[in-house]
Amino acid sequence: MMLRTVSATRTCATRAFSNAPSVALPPTQALIGNEWVNGSGTFTTSNPATEQPIADLTNCRAAEVDQAVDAATKAFYGEWGALGGHERGKLMYKLADLIEENAERLAQLEVLDNGKPIWEANNLDLYLTVQCYRYYAGWADKIHGSVVNPSGAIANGLFGYVDKEPVGVVGQIIPWNFPMLMQAWKLGPALATGCTSVMKTAPQTPLSALAVGELAVQAGFPAGTINILPGDDEAGKILSRHSGIDKVAFTGSTSVGRQILADSASGNSIKRVTLELGGKSPMVVCEDANVDVAAGTAQVGLFLNQGQVCCAQSRIFVHEKVYDEFVEKSTEQAKARVVGPGWEEGTQQGPQVSKEQFESVMGYIKKGKESGATLMTGGERASDVGYFVQPTVFADVQDDHVIAKEEIFGPVMSILKYSDEDEVISRANGSEYGLTASVFSRNYSNASRISKQLRAGTVWINTYGTFDAALPFGGYKSSGIGRELGESGLQPYLEHKTVVLGSFD
Repeated sequence: MMLRTVSATRTCATRAFSNAPSVALPPTQALIGNEWVNGSGTFTTSNPATEQPIADLTNCRAAEVDQAVDAATKAFYGEWGALGGHERGKLMYKLADLIEENAERLAQLEVLDNGKPIWEANNLDLYLTVQCYRYYAGWADKIHGSVVNPSGAIANGLFGYVDKEPVGVVGQIIPWNFPMLMQAWKLGPALATGCTSVMKTAPQTPLSALAVGELAVQAGFPAGTINILPGDDEAGKILSRHSGIDKVAFTGSTSVGRQILADSASGNSIKRVTLELGGKSPMVVCEDANVDVAAGTAQVGLFLNQGQVCCAQSRIFVHEKVYDEFVEKSTEQAKARVVGPGWEEGTQQGPQVSKEQFESVMGYIKKGKESGATLMTGGERASDVGYFVQPTVFADVQDDHVIAKEEIFGPVMSILKYSDEDEVISRANGSEYGLTASVFSRNYSNASRISKQLRAGTVWINTYGTFDAALPFGGYKSSGIGRELGESGLQPYLEHKTVVLGSFD
């Protein structure tokens, strides 16, 4: 089919970028037992805005994973395991304080390694990271069991209680889109419940996690409580399959999540697993919606973090009566977005995290052009140097188009038209994913009715991306298993032990 292009010339222009600022790097080895350990190999992390290398890091393999699991096991049955909830909470509060004190450096590391704008790293990533540690620090001494008095003649005189115990040594694998924040989402509940962690960073973005590891040592966490392994995908496979791991927590793609789930039952043990996976989240703009609010929110819902967000509102269903207005306003706002390095003032959108991700996004844009969707703006590379993609908007997208079905993880907006409520609910739910959704309407009853029918773990009404450490997050269907954040986020890290006492005569 022929591509239809509308006003594509008014889009972000290529421009020269300033040099990246200097920032003190963390150690580039693995943190194991509070020591920095070299491995047998290395890999390179690069700046996605300049395509220049930042540092060579230890690429962990079986020897380092074994060493880290041993250190975590010793800590679990040793010094860390002997601490009460109050003492664990004090250490977590100390870590949060140190992160706050080192906010400028941590934000700069996130910008250099990931590419996101500095304002985003400061106002979202760092704020929510500190909030998460403090939230779970408050939970550390409030995890209690319960008493049960068994009933019936056979239980006469018996007494029972249910204890909540940490699950043990957990393997945690974090993604590259929000490295420091996802580290907090994993470590917060694990530490609060008394578990120890062996964490594998994403190869694209290891620096902020290692810097937080430095701060954890400074805060006084016992050796082996927190172990951080830089490494590639093979290191993650070794960790998730390790017999010394009691639970695996993973955030990333659905395909890798399926493999981890299969691996959890291999060998001689069955591991507990929580998965936060992909999404193709619908945004429903009703006939009575405030189109200005909806279009403005969609810019954040899709283009935040260069579109590299699992809950990006990447399928935008707009009622036919306001469709043209929404498309026009979304297109004009996308054209006005400022693309550039994250460290430059005024930048709204940085580069994709890597060459691989850049090429993947450009491949999806090509498929969108070939499908017959109308390219309203963007669709090209935004700079000769760096992995920058023009903010891209497609209209006239159909449900069977690839860009409407698969997770793009990039700045590509797909706008679809609908006619009635039953139709849009069916189409919105017609995806293998169920992570988030949003509804825009001036009528609470309408918005509430639609939200209850959407198969998603989080539904936002007339807003997007409101996160808080107290609000559980996770998905339906292929978007994952379990929840992170909130009190619900503690449960996957706890075992419930029933104890029944008879007579001691």
